[in-house]
Amino acid sequence: MADGPGPGFHALIHPHTGDMTGIRPTERGNMSDLTALIECEKGAFFVKAMRNRPGGRRDSVLREKRINTFVQPVSPVLRWHAENEEWIALGFDVVDGRPSNFKPCSPDLLSIVELLNRIGELDLPDVARDWPETRWNRFASSASEAELFQGDALLHADINPSNLLVGDRDAWAVDWAWPTRGAAFIDPAQLVVQLVAAGHCAEAAESWAAECKAWADADPKAIDAFAAASVRMWRAMADRRPAEPWLTAMVAAAQAWANHRAVTRRLSVSTG
Repeated sequence: MADGPGPGFHALIHPHTGDMTGIRPTERGNMSDLTALIECEKGAFFVKAMRNRPGGRRDSVLREKRINTFVQPVSPVLRWHAENEEWIALGFDVVDGRPSNFKPCSPDLLSIVELLNRIGELDLPDVARDWPETRWNRFASSASEAELFQGDALLHADINPSNLLVGDRDAWAVDWAWPTRGAAFIDPAQLVVQLVAAGHCAEAAESWAAECKAWADADPKAIDAFAAASVRMWRAMADRRPAEPWLTAMVAAAQAWANHRAVTRRLSVSTG
């Protein structure tokens, strides 16, 4: 416990946990200051916490708190929230799941597609109506292309193996840090890039996405525009953080997908 977040944090969450008997940091939640499995007097919780400073990271915790009620069919239940001047923390039920395997021939792929379809069936709650998806807009080649990314679907919008947990009997989408309202095909489209990064060819990756209703119902022109925008977005991220090889891999995956869809001609558009 000496290497943990300190006595101030323990005092903050003690009303919700009682005395703690163990804390095990996890690899999930690399945008958080603390993610840990906590064993305590009141049971076990997955705890996600950030330093309580103004800005996007604090806002993401508050957004995850507000959306949880509406995504519980596919997400662990939020049991408590605690905040003081130093910390803001969320305590979730612990689920018996592991990060999903996106590699070719993985037995998880059917569960992943089923989970995305379950996310796609969630109603858009009123709380999310003021959260329009805008992250890809500046990477579109025009305002009309950016408009193709808009819609009234509730999006997770951060589809990756760490955020889709698979267990023996169920699967869960976790880390709803930036849920948004947008075009329903965006979550399956993100899956395509992740599958290519995991070793699938683009055609095979799209065949898995095609099992999602949101993909099947999408305008191919919108998917083309998103594929091109994804390359620009990952390039911009990799340019800002050149020491992180996983970003270089994501650029290559997005590029392979764009090549497959023959949208490479659009990729010279400036991202500002």
